[in-house]
Amino acid sequence: MTSTRFRAYILTFSFLLCMVLPVSQAQAATTAAPTMADRMAAVKVAKSLNYYPSDAGWSAMWTNFNATRIEQDMAKIAALGADNVRVIVFPQAFGYPQPKTEYTEKLRKFISIADAKGLTVKVTLFDWWAGYTDVANSVTWAKAVLAPYVNDPRVIAVEVKNEFQPNDTAAVTWVRQVIPAIRAAAPAMPLTLSVDGATGAAGMAKIKAELTATPLDYYDFHFYGNSERSLAEIRKAQAAVAPSPIVIGETGVSSAVVSEGEQAAYLARVFRAAKEAGVGSVSPWTLNDFSTGAIPSNSIVSTLPAQYKFGLYRANGTAKLAASVVRTAWTTGTMPNSFLNLGFEAAEVDSPWRENQPQAGAGVVTTDMPRNGTKSIKFAGTTRTSAGLPSVVTAPITPVQAGYRWRAESFARGINATGTTEMSLSWFDVNGKWLGQNLSNRLPAGNTTWTKLVIEATAPAGATSVQLHLKSGDNTGTVWFDDVAMS
Repeated sequence: MTSTRFRAYILTFSFLLCMVLPVSQAQAATTAAPTMADRMAAVKVAKSLNYYPSDAGWSAMWTNFNATRIEQDMAKIAALGADNVRVIVFPQAFGYPQPKTEYTEKLRKFISIADAKGLTVKVTLFDWWAGYTDVANSVTWAKAVLAPYVNDPRVIAVEVKNEFQPNDTAAVTWVRQVIPAIRAAAPAMPLTLSVDGATGAAGMAKIKAELTATPLDYYDFHFYGNSERSLAEIRKAQAAVAPSPIVIGETGVSSAVVSEGEQAAYLARVFRAAKEAGVGSVSPWTLNDFSTGAIPSNSIVSTLPAQYKFGLYRANGTAKLAASVVRTAWTTGTMPNSFLNLGFEAAEVDSPWRENQPQAGAGVVTTDMPRNGTKSIKFAGTTRTSAGLPSVVTAPITPVQAGYRWRAESFARGINATGTTEMSLSWFDVNGKWLGQNLSNRLPAGNTTWTKLVIEATAPAGATSVQLHLKSGDNTGTVWFDDVAMS
Protein backbone atom coordinates (compact mmCIF):
# COMPACT_ATOMS: atom_id res chain seq x y z
CA MET A 1 0.00 0.00 0.00
CA THR A 2 1.47 3.39 -1.00
CA SER A 3 1.81 6.12 1.63
CA THR A 4 -0.91 8.21 -0.07
CA ARG A 5 -3.34 5.31 -0.08
CA PHE A 6 -2.39 4.44 3.49
CA ARG A 7 -3.15 7.99 4.68
CA ALA A 8 -6.51 7.84 2.87
CA TYR A 9 -7.26 4.51 4.54
CA ILE A 10 -6.47 5.92 7.99
CA LEU A 11 -8.66 8.97 7.43
CA THR A 12 -11.55 6.80 6.24
CA PHE A 13 -11.16 4.43 9.19
CA SER A 14 -11.07 7.33 11.67
CA PHE A 15 -14.23 8.80 10.18
CA LEU A 16 -16.05 5.49 10.37
CA LEU A 17 -14.90 4.96 13.94
CA CYS A 18 -16.41 8.28 14.99
CA MET A 19 -19.64 7.31 13.23
CA VAL A 20 -19.82 3.98 15.05
CA LEU A 21 -18.83 5.12 18.53
CA PRO A 22 -21.26 7.09 20.67
CA VAL A 23 -20.57 10.79 20.43
CA SER A 24 -19.17 10.96 23.94
CA GLN A 25 -16.62 8.21 23.20
CA ALA A 26 -15.61 9.87 19.97
CA GLN A 27 -15.14 13.14 21.80
CA ALA A 28 -13.16 11.44 24.53
CA ALA A 29 -10.56 10.46 21.95
CA THR A 30 -9.88 14.13 21.18
CA THR A 31 -11.08 16.07 24.24
CA ALA A 32 -9.70 15.86 27.74
CA ALA A 33 -12.20 14.41 30.18
CA PRO A 34 -13.77 17.13 32.34
CA THR A 35 -12.78 17.27 35.98
CA MET A 36 -15.08 17.81 38.92
CA ALA A 37 -13.64 21.32 39.22
CA ASP A 38 -14.35 22.04 35.55
CA ARG A 39 -17.95 20.95 35.85
CA MET A 40 -18.59 22.68 39.16
CA ALA A 41 -17.23 25.92 37.76
CA ALA A 42 -19.76 25.62 34.91
CA VAL A 43 -22.62 24.70 37.26
CA LYS A 44 -22.10 27.78 39.44
CA VAL A 45 -22.53 30.22 36.56
CA ALA A 46 -24.76 28.26 34.17
CA LYS A 47 -27.27 30.35 32.25
CA SER A 48 -29.68 27.48 32.38
CA LEU A 49 -33.27 27.02 31.29
CA ASN A 50 -35.69 24.24 32.16
CA TYR A 51 -37.18 22.58 29.11
CA TYR A 52 -40.10 20.61 27.75
CA PRO A 53 -41.68 21.15 24.33
CA SER A 54 -44.92 23.14 24.41
CA ASP A 55 -46.91 20.20 23.07
CA ALA A 56 -45.20 17.40 25.02
CA GLY A 57 -44.52 18.08 28.69
CA TRP A 58 -42.95 15.80 31.29
CA SER A 59 -42.70 12.16 30.13
CA ALA A 60 -44.48 13.00 26.86
CA MET A 61 -41.30 14.73 25.73
CA TRP A 62 -39.76 11.27 25.42
CA THR A 63 -42.75 9.18 24.38
CA ASN A 64 -43.59 11.75 21.66
CA PHE A 65 -40.01 12.75 20.90
CA ASN A 66 -39.82 15.35 18.13
CA ALA A 67 -36.24 16.20 17.15
CA THR A 68 -37.31 18.98 14.79
CA ARG A 69 -39.30 20.77 17.49
CA ILE A 70 -36.47 20.31 19.99
CA GLU A 71 -33.93 21.77 17.57
CA GLN A 72 -36.12 24.84 17.07
CA ASP A 73 -36.51 25.27 20.82
CA MET A 74 -32.78 24.85 21.49
CA ALA A 75 -32.11 27.63 19.00
CA LYS A 76 -34.64 29.80 20.85
CA ILE A 77 -32.97 29.02 24.20
CA ALA A 78 -29.53 29.88 22.83
CA ALA A 79 -30.87 33.15 21.41
CA LEU A 80 -31.87 34.18 24.94
CA GLY A 81 -28.20 34.03 25.91
CA ALA A 82 -28.39 30.66 27.68
CA ASP A 83 -25.49 28.22 27.72
CA ASN A 84 -27.19 25.28 29.44
CA VAL A 85 -30.48 23.39 29.42
CA ARG A 86 -31.94 21.10 32.06
CA VAL A 87 -33.64 17.92 30.89
CA ILE A 88 -35.60 15.46 33.06
CA VAL A 89 -35.77 11.73 32.38
CA PHE A 90 -38.30 9.26 33.72
CA PRO A 91 -37.60 5.61 34.60
CA GLN A 92 -41.10 4.53 33.61
CA ALA A 93 -40.80 6.12 30.18
CA PHE A 94 -37.21 5.09 29.49
CA GLY A 95 -37.61 1.49 30.58
CA TYR A 96 -36.62 0.16 33.98
CA PRO A 97 -34.37 -1.30 35.28
CA GLN A 98 -32.71 -1.51 31.86
CA PRO A 99 -33.36 1.59 29.76
CA LYS A 100 -34.53 0.81 26.26
CA THR A 101 -32.11 1.55 23.45
CA GLU A 102 -34.83 3.60 21.76
CA TYR A 103 -34.91 5.98 24.72
CA THR A 104 -31.20 6.20 25.42
CA GLU A 105 -30.86 7.13 21.75
CA LYS A 106 -33.43 9.91 22.27
CA LEU A 107 -31.36 11.27 25.16
CA ARG A 108 -28.21 11.05 23.03
CA LYS A 109 -29.99 12.91 20.25
CA PHE A 110 -31.23 15.59 22.65
CA ILE A 111 -27.73 16.20 24.02
CA SER A 112 -26.34 16.34 20.50
CA ILE A 113 -28.95 18.90 19.42
CA ALA A 114 -28.28 21.04 22.49
CA ASP A 115 -24.54 20.87 21.90
CA ALA A 116 -24.99 21.98 18.28
CA LYS A 117 -26.66 25.15 19.62
CA GLY A 118 -23.87 25.81 22.12
CA LEU A 119 -25.71 24.43 25.14
CA THR A 120 -24.44 22.05 27.78
CA VAL A 121 -26.92 19.83 29.62
CA LYS A 122 -27.92 19.06 33.19
CA VAL A 123 -29.63 15.69 33.52
CA THR A 124 -32.26 15.06 36.20
CA LEU A 125 -32.95 11.41 37.06
CA PHE A 126 -35.82 9.74 38.92
CA ASP A 127 -38.73 12.09 38.43
CA TRP A 128 -42.19 10.67 39.12
CA TRP A 129 -40.42 8.08 41.25
CA ALA A 130 -41.19 6.40 44.56
CA GLY A 131 -39.51 3.00 44.17
CA TYR A 132 -37.30 3.52 47.19
CA THR A 133 -37.15 -0.13 48.20
CA ASP A 134 -35.51 -1.08 44.90
CA VAL A 135 -31.97 0.22 45.41
CA ALA A 136 -30.16 -2.33 43.27
CA ASN A 137 -32.26 -1.74 40.16
CA SER A 138 -32.23 2.01 40.75
CA VAL A 139 -28.45 1.94 40.61
CA THR A 140 -28.47 -0.29 37.54
CA TRP A 141 -30.79 2.08 35.71
CA ALA A 142 -28.93 5.26 36.69
CA LYS A 143 -25.55 3.86 35.70
CA ALA A 144 -26.88 2.68 32.35
CA VAL A 145 -28.40 6.08 31.54
CA LEU A 146 -25.28 8.00 32.56
CA ALA A 147 -22.55 5.67 31.28
CA PRO A 148 -22.08 7.40 27.90
CA TYR A 149 -21.67 10.80 29.58
CA VAL A 150 -19.31 10.08 32.47
CA ASN A 151 -16.46 11.84 30.65
CA ASP A 152 -18.55 13.89 28.25
CA PRO A 153 -18.04 17.65 28.74
CA ARG A 154 -21.47 18.33 27.26
CA VAL A 155 -23.10 17.04 30.47
CA ILE A 156 -22.11 19.19 33.45
CA ALA A 157 -24.20 17.82 36.34
CA VAL A 158 -26.69 15.19 37.47
CA GLU A 159 -29.62 15.77 39.77
CA VAL A 160 -30.27 12.40 41.36
CA LYS A 161 -33.91 13.06 42.32
CA ASN A 162 -36.18 15.92 41.41
CA GLU A 163 -37.71 17.72 44.40
CA PHE A 164 -36.50 15.28 47.01
CA GLN A 165 -38.52 14.97 50.21
CA PRO A 166 -36.11 14.76 53.18
CA ASN A 167 -38.89 13.82 55.61
CA ASP A 168 -39.49 10.58 53.71
CA THR A 169 -37.43 7.98 55.61
CA ALA A 170 -37.51 5.48 52.75
CA ALA A 171 -36.32 8.14 50.31
CA VAL A 172 -33.42 9.09 52.57
CA THR A 173 -32.37 5.44 52.98
CA TRP A 174 -32.53 5.00 49.20
CA VAL A 175 -30.54 8.10 48.29
CA ARG A 176 -27.82 7.29 50.83
CA GLN A 177 -27.09 4.18 48.77
CA VAL A 178 -27.74 5.52 45.30
CA ILE A 179 -25.43 8.54 45.58
CA PRO A 180 -22.27 6.53 46.43
CA ALA A 181 -23.00 4.11 43.58
CA ILE A 182 -23.36 6.92 41.03
CA ARG A 183 -20.31 8.63 42.51
CA ALA A 184 -18.24 5.48 42.00
CA ALA A 185 -19.36 5.19 38.38
CA ALA A 186 -18.99 8.92 37.60
CA PRO A 187 -16.46 10.38 40.05
CA ALA A 188 -16.07 13.67 38.16
CA MET A 189 -19.81 14.33 37.83
CA PRO A 190 -21.33 16.89 40.26
CA LEU A 191 -24.37 15.42 42.02
CA THR A 192 -27.25 17.32 43.57
CA LEU A 193 -30.80 17.06 44.84
CA SER A 194 -33.48 19.73 44.55
CA VAL A 195 -36.21 20.70 46.98
CA ASP A 196 -39.66 21.94 46.09
CA GLY A 197 -40.84 25.45 46.88
CA ALA A 198 -42.71 24.40 50.02
CA THR A 199 -39.76 22.43 51.47
CA GLY A 200 -37.40 25.35 50.92
CA ALA A 201 -34.36 26.20 53.02
CA ALA A 202 -35.43 24.04 55.96
CA GLY A 203 -35.61 21.03 53.66
CA MET A 204 -32.18 21.77 52.26
CA ALA A 205 -30.74 21.87 55.77
CA LYS A 206 -32.33 18.52 56.56
CA ILE A 207 -30.94 16.96 53.37
CA LYS A 208 -27.46 18.12 54.31
CA ALA A 209 -27.82 16.69 57.81
CA GLU A 210 -29.08 13.35 56.48
CA LEU A 211 -26.27 13.02 53.93
CA THR A 212 -23.18 13.82 55.96
CA ALA A 213 -21.62 10.50 54.92
CA THR A 214 -22.52 10.96 51.25
CA PRO A 215 -22.49 14.74 50.71
CA LEU A 216 -23.79 16.50 47.64
CA ASP A 217 -21.56 18.70 45.53
CA TYR A 218 -24.08 21.55 45.47
CA TYR A 219 -27.73 22.18 46.36
CA ASP A 220 -30.54 23.00 43.97
CA PHE A 221 -33.07 25.48 45.36
CA HIS A 222 -36.47 25.58 43.63
CA PHE A 223 -37.85 29.01 44.47
CA TYR A 224 -41.53 29.81 43.91
CA GLY A 225 -42.05 32.09 46.89
CA ASN A 226 -42.78 35.80 47.03
CA SER A 227 -40.31 37.45 44.65
CA GLU A 228 -40.42 40.68 46.64
CA ARG A 229 -38.69 38.80 49.47
CA SER A 230 -36.45 36.69 47.24
CA LEU A 231 -33.13 38.02 48.59
CA ALA A 232 -34.05 37.03 52.14
CA GLU A 233 -35.23 33.59 50.99
CA ILE A 234 -32.10 32.98 48.91
CA ARG A 235 -29.90 33.93 51.85
CA LYS A 236 -31.84 31.53 54.08
CA ALA A 237 -31.16 28.75 51.56
CA GLN A 238 -27.47 29.62 51.43
CA ALA A 239 -27.19 29.62 55.21
CA ALA A 240 -28.96 26.26 55.42
CA VAL A 241 -26.22 24.43 53.51
CA ALA A 242 -23.16 26.68 53.89
CA PRO A 243 -20.40 26.43 52.83
CA SER A 244 -21.80 24.27 50.01
CA PRO A 245 -22.82 26.30 46.93
CA ILE A 246 -26.41 26.62 45.75
CA VAL A 247 -28.06 27.31 42.42
CA ILE A 248 -31.65 28.34 41.78
CA GLY A 249 -32.67 25.41 39.63
CA GLU A 250 -36.29 26.45 39.10
CA THR A 251 -38.11 29.73 39.59
CA GLY A 252 -41.04 31.60 38.12
CA VAL A 253 -44.72 32.38 38.43
CA SER A 254 -47.63 31.40 36.22
CA SER A 255 -49.24 34.01 34.00
CA ALA A 256 -52.50 32.18 34.67
CA VAL A 257 -52.25 33.59 38.20
CA VAL A 258 -50.65 37.01 37.62
CA SER A 259 -50.30 39.27 34.60
CA GLU A 260 -47.53 38.60 32.11
CA GLY A 261 -46.05 41.89 33.30
CA GLU A 262 -45.89 40.67 36.89
CA GLN A 263 -44.47 37.34 35.69
CA ALA A 264 -41.65 39.31 34.06
CA ALA A 265 -41.13 41.47 37.16
CA TYR A 266 -41.04 38.33 39.32
CA LEU A 267 -38.13 36.92 37.32
CA ALA A 268 -36.40 40.31 37.27
CA ARG A 269 -36.52 40.45 41.08
CA VAL A 270 -35.18 36.91 41.47
CA PHE A 271 -32.30 37.49 39.04
CA ARG A 272 -31.41 40.73 40.80
CA ALA A 273 -31.62 39.17 44.27
CA ALA A 274 -29.51 36.19 43.22
CA LYS A 275 -26.82 38.55 41.97
CA GLU A 276 -26.88 40.43 45.28
CA ALA A 277 -26.55 37.13 47.16
CA GLY A 278 -23.70 35.88 44.97
CA VAL A 279 -25.68 33.06 43.38
CA GLY A 280 -24.48 32.86 39.80
CA SER A 281 -27.03 30.52 38.24
CA VAL A 282 -30.78 31.15 37.99
CA SER A 283 -32.89 28.76 35.88
CA PRO A 284 -36.39 29.92 34.95
CA TRP A 285 -39.20 27.42 34.76
CA THR A 286 -39.83 27.02 31.85
CA LEU A 287 -39.21 27.86 28.18
CA ASN A 288 -42.76 27.28 26.97
CA ASP A 289 -46.34 27.43 28.09
CA PHE A 290 -48.09 24.13 27.43
CA SER A 291 -50.93 23.53 25.02
CA THR A 292 -54.06 21.65 26.03
CA GLY A 293 -53.26 17.97 26.40
CA ALA A 294 -49.48 18.50 26.51
CA ILE A 295 -49.14 17.31 30.11
CA PRO A 296 -49.76 13.57 30.54
CA SER A 297 -53.13 12.90 32.13
CA ASN A 298 -51.68 10.40 34.59
CA SER A 299 -50.10 13.32 36.46
CA ILE A 300 -51.99 15.59 38.84
CA VAL A 301 -50.01 18.43 37.25
CA SER A 302 -52.25 18.10 34.18
CA THR A 303 -55.28 19.15 36.27
CA LEU A 304 -53.72 22.40 37.51
CA PRO A 305 -54.37 25.34 35.14
CA ALA A 306 -51.46 27.36 36.51
CA GLN A 307 -48.98 24.68 35.39
CA TYR A 308 -49.71 25.46 31.75
CA LYS A 309 -48.59 29.11 31.91
CA PHE A 310 -45.09 29.34 33.42
CA GLY A 311 -43.37 29.74 30.05
CA LEU A 312 -41.26 32.57 28.70
CA TYR A 313 -43.08 31.89 25.44
CA ARG A 314 -46.75 31.22 24.89
CA ALA A 315 -47.78 27.84 23.53
CA ASN A 316 -48.14 29.40 20.06
CA GLY A 317 -44.46 30.39 20.13
CA THR A 318 -44.83 34.14 20.70
CA ALA A 319 -42.68 35.76 23.37
CA LYS A 320 -43.95 37.12 26.67
CA LEU A 321 -42.23 40.02 28.40
CA ALA A 322 -40.53 37.44 30.64
CA ALA A 323 -38.40 36.37 27.68
CA SER A 324 -37.01 39.91 27.45
CA VAL A 325 -36.21 39.89 31.17
CA VAL A 326 -34.26 36.65 30.90
CA ARG A 327 -32.46 37.75 27.73
CA THR A 328 -31.47 41.01 29.43
CA ALA A 329 -30.20 39.20 32.53
CA TRP A 330 -28.10 36.77 30.52
CA THR A 331 -26.73 39.15 27.92
CA THR A 332 -26.16 42.34 29.94
CA GLY A 333 -26.11 41.24 33.59
CA THR A 334 -28.37 44.18 34.44
CA MET A 335 -32.04 44.51 35.29
CA PRO A 336 -33.51 47.93 34.43
CA ASN A 337 -36.58 49.43 36.08
CA SER A 338 -38.18 49.78 32.65
CA PHE A 339 -39.74 46.35 33.20
CA LEU A 340 -41.90 47.90 35.94
CA ASN A 341 -43.85 50.16 33.53
CA LEU A 342 -43.28 53.19 35.72
CA GLY A 343 -44.62 55.53 33.04
CA PHE A 344 -47.73 53.40 32.32
CA GLU A 345 -46.87 53.24 28.61
CA ALA A 346 -46.80 49.43 28.31
CA ALA A 347 -49.68 47.33 27.07
CA GLU A 348 -51.94 46.17 29.89
CA VAL A 349 -50.72 42.59 29.60
CA ASP A 350 -47.12 43.73 30.18
CA SER A 351 -47.79 45.83 33.29
CA PRO A 352 -46.95 44.53 36.79
CA TRP A 353 -49.16 47.13 38.51
CA ARG A 354 -52.06 45.56 40.40
CA GLU A 355 -55.13 46.97 42.09
CA ASN A 356 -55.57 47.29 45.84
CA GLN A 357 -59.02 47.89 47.40
CA PRO A 358 -60.61 48.24 43.94
CA GLN A 359 -64.09 48.04 45.47
CA ALA A 360 -63.46 51.60 46.67
CA GLY A 361 -62.32 52.77 43.25
CA ALA A 362 -60.01 51.32 40.63
CA GLY A 363 -57.05 52.99 39.01
CA VAL A 364 -57.51 53.02 35.23
CA VAL A 365 -54.82 53.58 32.59
CA THR A 366 -55.96 56.41 30.36
CA THR A 367 -54.76 58.61 27.51
CA ASP A 368 -56.69 61.73 28.55
CA MET A 369 -54.05 63.34 30.80
CA PRO A 370 -50.45 62.13 30.29
CA ARG A 371 -47.54 64.09 31.73
CA ASN A 372 -45.11 62.40 29.38
CA GLY A 373 -45.74 59.85 26.68
CA THR A 374 -49.34 58.98 25.93
CA LYS A 375 -50.69 57.42 29.15
CA SER A 376 -51.17 57.96 32.86
CA ILE A 377 -53.27 56.29 35.54
CA LYS A 378 -56.53 57.85 36.74
CA PHE A 379 -58.68 57.63 39.88
CA ALA A 380 -62.15 59.17 39.93
CA GLY A 381 -65.04 59.01 42.37
CA THR A 382 -63.25 56.92 44.99
CA THR A 383 -64.21 56.05 48.56
CA ARG A 384 -62.32 53.87 51.07
CA THR A 385 -62.62 50.54 52.86
CA SER A 386 -61.90 49.52 56.44
CA ALA A 387 -58.49 48.40 55.16
CA GLY A 388 -57.62 51.80 53.70
CA LEU A 389 -57.55 53.82 50.50
CA PRO A 390 -57.79 52.34 47.02
CA SER A 391 -54.47 52.24 45.18
CA VAL A 392 -52.38 50.65 42.51
CA VAL A 393 -49.30 48.86 43.74
CA THR A 394 -46.04 47.43 42.51
CA ALA A 395 -42.71 46.41 44.02
CA PRO A 396 -39.17 47.31 42.98
CA ILE A 397 -36.69 45.06 41.23
CA THR A 398 -33.92 46.05 43.63
CA PRO A 399 -34.12 43.89 46.78
CA VAL A 400 -34.79 45.47 50.16
CA GLN A 401 -32.21 45.37 52.94
CA ALA A 402 -32.76 46.91 56.35
CA GLY A 403 -30.96 50.20 56.88
CA TYR A 404 -30.69 51.07 53.18
CA ARG A 405 -32.02 54.42 51.94
CA TRP A 406 -34.91 54.55 49.46
CA ARG A 407 -36.41 57.33 47.38
CA ALA A 408 -39.69 57.18 45.50
CA GLU A 409 -41.34 59.88 43.49
CA SER A 410 -44.23 60.40 41.12
CA PHE A 411 -46.20 63.24 39.63
CA ALA A 412 -49.91 63.77 40.31
CA ARG A 413 -52.49 66.34 39.27
CA GLY A 414 -56.16 66.80 40.05
CA ILE A 415 -59.40 68.32 38.80
CA ASN A 416 -61.93 69.02 41.55
CA ALA A 417 -59.96 66.61 43.71
CA THR A 418 -61.04 65.91 47.29
CA GLY A 419 -59.99 63.44 49.96
CA THR A 420 -56.45 62.04 50.10
CA THR A 421 -54.07 61.55 47.16
CA GLU A 422 -50.57 60.40 48.07
CA MET A 423 -47.88 57.74 47.69
CA SER A 424 -46.74 55.26 50.31
CA LEU A 425 -43.91 52.79 50.80
CA SER A 426 -45.18 49.79 52.80
CA TRP A 427 -42.54 47.60 54.46
CA PHE A 428 -42.77 43.84 55.18
CA ASP A 429 -40.61 41.27 56.95
CA VAL A 430 -39.50 37.87 55.63
CA ASN A 431 -42.82 36.30 56.66
CA GLY A 432 -44.91 38.98 54.93
CA LYS A 433 -45.80 40.80 58.17
CA TRP A 434 -46.50 44.51 57.64
CA LEU A 435 -43.95 46.64 59.49
CA GLY A 436 -45.26 50.11 58.70
CA GLN A 437 -45.26 52.70 55.96
CA ASN A 438 -43.77 56.01 54.86
CA LEU A 439 -46.00 58.59 53.21
CA SER A 440 -45.31 61.28 50.63
CA ASN A 441 -46.56 64.83 50.62
CA ARG A 442 -50.23 65.01 49.56
CA LEU A 443 -51.67 66.45 46.40
CA PRO A 444 -53.64 69.60 47.29
CA ALA A 445 -57.40 69.53 46.83
CA GLY A 446 -59.07 71.21 43.90
CA ASN A 447 -57.46 71.88 40.53
CA THR A 448 -53.68 71.44 40.33
CA THR A 449 -50.92 71.20 37.76
CA TRP A 450 -48.53 68.26 37.81
CA THR A 451 -47.11 68.12 41.33
CA LYS A 452 -44.16 66.01 42.47
CA LEU A 453 -44.84 63.60 45.35
CA VAL A 454 -41.70 62.37 47.11
CA ILE A 455 -40.78 59.82 49.78
CA GLU A 456 -37.30 59.51 51.26
CA ALA A 457 -37.03 56.72 53.81
CA THR A 458 -34.76 54.13 55.39
CA ALA A 459 -35.83 50.49 55.31
CA PRO A 460 -36.67 49.59 58.92
CA ALA A 461 -35.15 46.79 60.96
CA GLY A 462 -36.38 43.43 59.74
CA ALA A 463 -37.59 44.73 56.38
CA THR A 464 -37.10 42.40 53.45
CA SER A 465 -39.58 43.85 50.94
CA VAL A 466 -41.41 47.03 50.08
CA GLN A 467 -44.45 47.93 48.02
CA LEU A 468 -45.11 51.28 46.37
CA HIS A 469 -48.75 52.44 46.45
CA LEU A 470 -50.30 55.27 44.47
CA LYS A 471 -53.41 56.15 46.48
CA SER A 472 -56.47 58.29 46.01
CA GLY A 473 -59.44 57.88 48.37
CA ASP A 474 -62.53 59.83 49.37
CA ASN A 475 -62.06 61.64 46.10
CA THR A 476 -65.22 62.95 44.39
CA GLY A 477 -63.12 64.50 41.63
CA THR A 478 -60.40 63.08 39.39
CA VAL A 479 -56.62 62.65 39.83
CA TRP A 480 -53.89 61.27 37.61
CA PHE A 481 -50.45 59.78 38.38
CA ASP A 482 -47.51 59.53 35.98
CA ASP A 483 -43.71 59.21 35.78
CA VAL A 484 -42.98 57.08 38.84
CA ALA A 485 -39.39 56.46 39.97
CA MET A 486 -37.89 54.23 42.67
CA SER A 487 -34.31 53.82 43.83
